[in-house]
Amino acid sequence: MILAAGLSPAWQQILLFDRLRTGEVNRARESHWCASGKVLNVAVAARSLVRETTVAAISVLGGTTGNLIEEEFRTLGVQLSKIETRAPTRVCTTLLDRQTGVTTELVENARAMQEAEWEEYLVEFQRIGPSAEICVFTGSLPQSTPADFLPRLNDAAAARWILDIRGSDLMGLLPRRPWMVKPNREELAETFERDLTREENLQQAMRELLEMGAESVLITRGNASALLAFGEELWRFTPPKVTTVNPIGCGDCLAAGIAVATHEGADLIEAVRFGMGAAAHNAEQLLPARLKRARVEELVGQVQAMRVP
Repeated sequence: MILAAGLSPAWQQILLFDRLRTGEVNRARESHWCASGKVLNVAVAARSLVRETTVAAISVLGGTTGNLIEEEFRTLGVQLSKIETRAPTRVCTTLLDRQTGVTTELVENARAMQEAEWEEYLVEFQRIGPSAEICVFTGSLPQSTPADFLPRLNDAAAARWILDIRGSDLMGLLPRRPWMVKPNREELAETFERDLTREENLQQAMRELLEMGAESVLITRGNASALLAFGEELWRFTPPKVTTVNPIGCGDCLAAGIAVATHEGADLIEAVRFGMGAAAHNAEQLLPARLKRARVEELVGQVQAMRVP
């Protein structure tokens, strides 16, 4: 089983404009709603890519928006373990400017959780986590997250962990030797509290993560090349050129693609190539994480992987 876990789901509104002008009334050409947020994107993308295994998600949902997400997951055929919260699930909004190609994301922070809700999440994770072969934990954590929350989750699943988190949450799990950590460059710079614009500085930070316990480190840089470090090796992956419609969720599809390919027996390099193909296909789509495997496989052939001396 591939398990997507996280605490920051969203009910997503996507508005498409011919031209978006700040400070003026803007009328959208198209409006779409869908389940999103990092944890849900990973689950939806993985479900669209797998051939055989079960894909499950565990997240917190509340209110009318939470009910809408649950209904869509039933339609998509994704197994969902829901911890119901008193606070409604947040709404995030993507504004797409067709003329300029600029994407603007309006993000509502995840709301605080009650103590009983934390415990219910842990109990549910302890129930399903042991069945997971790969666990992707992704997304920001609400304020007042208990300090032992992530370690207790990690204890419950002897899986290959892919961590798409940052800051102290990431640093606290490194001694537990996660299989992969994949913050983007900006998140890693925030974690280390230093400028990582120069590639030599970025590579040094990646080596430090390996020394702290990560088995592999994958760093993305938007539509530029991604870097993978493991052992003594460093690899560069150049994504295929596609026409970008909506870039939201590309990192989540990257994680999902890696999880699916790894579950199917791919080595690390091939798994990242598959993930890069999934991310590129996501950028072509209006709704995040709704992927077609045939198109992903086509794009994988265009991903360039090269070992860095």
